[in-house]
Amino acid sequence: MNFKEVKELIEILDQSSLTEINIEDNKGSVINLKKQKETEIITPQYTQQAPMMAPQAAPMTQGPSNNESMASSSVGSESNDDTNYQTINAPMVGTFYKSPSPEEDAYVQVGDKVTSDSTVCILEAMKLFNEIQAEVSGEIVEILVEDGQMVEYGQPLFKVK
Repeated sequence: MNFKEVKELIEILDQSSLTEINIEDNKGSVINLKKQKETEIITPQYTQQAPMMAPQAAPMTQGPSNNESMASSSVGSESNDDTNYQTINAPMVGTFYKSPSPEEDAYVQVGDKVTSDSTVCILEAMKLFNEIQAEVSGEIVEILVEDGQMVEYGQPLFKVK
């Protein structure tokens, strides 16, 4: 096999759901191509929110102003009437999956107890499946997204008490 043929096989492997290809040519040479399992280490980023100030009269503008912060944390407090809740937020953009596969049970359900290292879901980003840890301890009170739904960075996924 020449280099061009091997390159084409690599491209076919990358574009398919296959994880391995074994090819034997007419000379008895064997080529074994495998997709390397990639793992991504996700580290939480905590930010402290500034205290809320009374709004001042200003002209309406579209989009964020220079004074607004675009950062969001992996774990934050819910801003509704009950401050005893925390949220588990998406650490990246991706597709939310509640279980490791469609045939298996969800990682967590409402009422389940979690610890900071409990896996609560998977986020798929660029064909990489990333297990997301709770990073807080408590009880899952509400699941805020649907299975298979696209989520944004910082979007709340779970409400924890």
